[in-house]
Amino acid sequence: MAERRHLISINDLTDDQLRWIVERGAEYSRGSVKAARPLSETVVGVLFRKTSTRTRTAFSAGALRLGAELITYGPDDLQLSTGESVEDTGAVLSGMLDVLVARTAGPEAELRAYAAQKRMSVINAMSAVEHPTQALADLTTIVRHFGRVEGVRVLYVGEGNNTASALTLALSRYPGTELHLRTPPGYGVEKGYLDQAAASAGRSGARVEQRHDLSGLPPVDVVYTTRWQTTGSTKPTPDWRSEFAPFQVDEALMAACPGAVFMHDLPAHRGEEVTGAVLDGPASIAFAQAENKYHSARAVLEWCAADRPSGGVGL
Repeated sequence: MAERRHLISINDLTDDQLRWIVERGAEYSRGSVKAARPLSETVVGVLFRKTSTRTRTAFSAGALRLGAELITYGPDDLQLSTGESVEDTGAVLSGMLDVLVARTAGPEAELRAYAAQKRMSVINAMSAVEHPTQALADLTTIVRHFGRVEGVRVLYVGEGNNTASALTLALSRYPGTELHLRTPPGYGVEKGYLDQAAASAGRSGARVEQRHDLSGLPPVDVVYTTRWQTTGSTKPTPDWRSEFAPFQVDEALMAACPGAVFMHDLPAHRGEEVTGAVLDGPASIAFAQAENKYHSARAVLEWCAADRPSGGVGL
């Protein structure tokens, strides 16, 4: 059996591995993967301590379609709620599970603690600081729409949250891409992620910039936003809504980006981060993006857990 792999951060992937997962997700999305059950006799645990619609369903359905058996845990089902350590929980689960898909909305270190064993893959289904499987689904969506990631220009509008952090790390790996982050003051992508993205961009020829206004918008192919109230987070300032209001994606903003498609990781709050006319309009590919979470999840599960010959792409 191939060595188990973890996906806790985009940084855990080489460039080749990142591309393999994205292209594989696109193949699943196209329906061009021959029917197979590469996770047959694999047991996947799904632990969500925070709410989820798309990610939980994507990985659950993906695991079942790939032939795995599934065990699901609610937020208080494990002895974690009575004080057992994450390390001990991970050691126990690794004797019974092949893969653990976990949403904690806590620090990355918690997921690394689950991964402190050698028998069970750990997949980050969203931590407080990074949402890597969302970025992989986003790139899969870009490939499906544009036929490539290289050279695609993205305007990200709104909070520099865990989705934005992961997208920053992933998109900067591709040659010629541009990521223009326009975030409210005090709510930007953390400097550490920007520094890592800058290093990747220096190698790939990508461009990443962050500003805190919407003036002078560049030509872009994609306008992307997320809901303002990220799952499991709170805002440090009581009047944060007034600070976010200028960053709503409305018809005027889309008109300033002619030809761009609209993406949103969902759930959406119409009338807050995006107007209904944009989300439900002809430029929106947000619901295709949501479906691609399922296709991308299958690629992630296959990369983490399926047996494959050595020397293949993504190893």
